[in-house]
Amino acid sequence: MRSYDPVSFRDPNGAVFTAGGKVLRGLSGQAADDWERLSGTDFFPRLTASGQIVRTSVHEGEAPPSPRGQSWARVLEHERISVVSYPYEWPFAMLRAAAVLHLEVLAAALDEGLSLKDGTAYNVQFVGSRPTFIDIGSFEASTGPWPGYRQFCQTMLFPLMVQAHPGAPYQPLLRGAIDGLSASDVAGMFSGLRRFRKGVLRNVTLHSVLERKVTTASETVKSDLKSSGFSTELAKATTKNLLKLVRSLEVAKRGSAGDDQHSVWSDYRDTCSYSDDDAKAKQAFVRGALQEGANGLVLDLGANDGEYSLIAAEHADQVVAVDGDEKVVDLLYRRLHAAGEEKVLPLVMNLVDPSGGIGWRNRERAPFVERVRPDVTLALALIHHLTIAANVPLPEVVAWLASFGGRVGVEFPHGDDVRAFTGMVLGDNSFLEPGMVNQMRNVPELVFLNCCHLGRTEPDREMPQTGRRPELASAQGRCGRPHGRECGLAQARLPLGVVPPVAVRVPHDATVSSRQHQGGMTAVIEDKDGTRVLWLWRQDNAVRAGR
Repeated sequence: MRSYDPVSFRDPNGAVFTAGGKVLRGLSGQAADDWERLSGTDFFPRLTASGQIVRTSVHEGEAPPSPRGQSWARVLEHERISVVSYPYEWPFAMLRAAAVLHLEVLAAALDEGLSLKDGTAYNVQFVGSRPTFIDIGSFEASTGPWPGYRQFCQTMLFPLMVQAHPGAPYQPLLRGAIDGLSASDVAGMFSGLRRFRKGVLRNVTLHSVLERKVTTASETVKSDLKSSGFSTELAKATTKNLLKLVRSLEVAKRGSAGDDQHSVWSDYRDTCSYSDDDAKAKQAFVRGALQEGANGLVLDLGANDGEYSLIAAEHADQVVAVDGDEKVVDLLYRRLHAAGEEKVLPLVMNLVDPSGGIGWRNRERAPFVERVRPDVTLALALIHHLTIAANVPLPEVVAWLASFGGRVGVEFPHGDDVRAFTGMVLGDNSFLEPGMVNQMRNVPELVFLNCCHLGRTEPDREMPQTGRRPELASAQGRCGRPHGRECGLAQARLPLGVVPPVAVRVPHDATVSSRQHQGGMTAVIEDKDGTRVLWLWRQDNAVRAGR
């Protein structure tokens, strides 16, 4: 059975398809000549051996005809990439690595008289943390300037620049435009002194001016430049300058003055860590869950810093680590890349709004759920974030996890859980954490915090609702840990528009209940000395309290 890949439907000289479990590429007569030229170079086997170009060989078996009707002049077989990912799912360092690889492959080709027809980020895939160039059909004889420069800018250079300088995340921008960011769109982000940042005048400002005046097809532009005397040396110079620019791009270093997008979850391991015994128990759970069957692919949802993804990699061929926090995933990628780890693929994705199909007929780039079919799905400390912060009903979460197929490993708080929680007690075994407040979509009119419900709950101290009692939070909202890290809800960055929290100190031995009364919140506090009543309500945009 054969299946043509929609990603190649625009290519007049080839098509990618699968047959008999193999990834094949059919070539026209012209494309077959380009392949012969490519396979005879010195750089191609060298970069293939290093993993920078996908391993490719001539397919000698029977192949189906072209979807356009004619037979193929040559059929190639490619190494299979186990999980296909797209640029709008990559963190900053990952996209930069893809851009550097693309330019390095181009530079090597130019040195031996070849070039690349295009420059799109979709020419690159990742095997774990290693980028690899996959578009063998893009190689052609070099005849002048690089025709893929515009695509490279739109899908790689511009996204990197808008995150490195204005600090705008590029993932949602690329997801909304399969051809990438146009120069005219990006130019508006570099007004004022920003236009003088390195590479902006040449690659953004000038590019946007030319974009408004030139609409000629790339092949015509290439022919015109060649006839005007522009040679391959121009392409070499352009590639060298772009490599230097891309390697210099960087986001603000973590904790620096420019790190204004430092996230709650990038500190999760420090502020909400497990005890040593709890961590060992969780690690044992993950290992045990993965020893029950074959694990070709493991999907770790809400992977955070990848601690358990790396444990899963000990028992699987490939792990996809997904988290919605770009900062966290970027740090994870840098660690994996430095270690040469090729079994864990880190991706950025909002799990409540995962990547869907985009492009022509929504089929050029497949939805995430169609590209990832795991043997095991891990959802560790994730469920309460979806049900509380994102307001997704629990049955929907269960159905979503089941839709991936295979086995599912889930962690969530329960009555016998001995983990220490940081946050506010909502009810039996239900806790509201600082990071979850920041993720709320709807801004509440009133926030009431009982300060006895701030800080850390200890399993050895009884509490009326849950069998545990929280340590009393200090006025600074510290959680009572030895390191004194400020991690109570009083320190959370509440969404804009929330009325400031009202904190009420009650004794540890108090029994707390609440009910609605006269349109406001009534808290009834019963202690040894009797009953005290606190009335809270909104009136004239103010919060008033009575006793």
